[in-house]
Amino acid sequence: MNFEEVLTVNVKIESAFDVKNDNGDSAVMILFTGDATGKYFEGNILPGGVDTQIIGKSGYKHTLSARYMIEGRDHTGENCRIFIENNGNFGNAPEGVLFRTYPKIITDSEALDFLNHALLVGEGYPAENGVIIKIFRAL
Repeated sequence: MNFEEVLTVNVKIESAFDVKNDNGDSAVMILFTGDATGKYFEGNILPGGVDTQIIGKSGYKHTLSARYMIEGRDHTGENCRIFIENNGNFGNAPEGVLFRTYPKIITDSEALDFLNHALLVGEGYPAENGVIIKIFRAL
């Protein structure tokens, strides 16, 4: 199967909140901002972006779930928004990749309607003050 990169999201971490129980399990909520670029869309993450991670008592990060909205312009120049729900886990990513996700996108852009129905895969890479997420669609 071939993949095309459709979006790069530059996440800038703002703050984090966590809770841990007596068994050693914990949850972390990471608030973030940032921007997105790509051949189909460019824009900025709106306030309220959050990534939630569940961490087991061994310190292993089991799951992550990020939700955020990006406002910008599609490749035709039209103003639009993209909502991304990015779910995944750690440990199933290729070498050099922090994690792999399976994004769901909802957009109001007619030109980007294909993203509403596409099979998508995301990969997280380390970045200064955050993470870079590359989103690919299966062709």
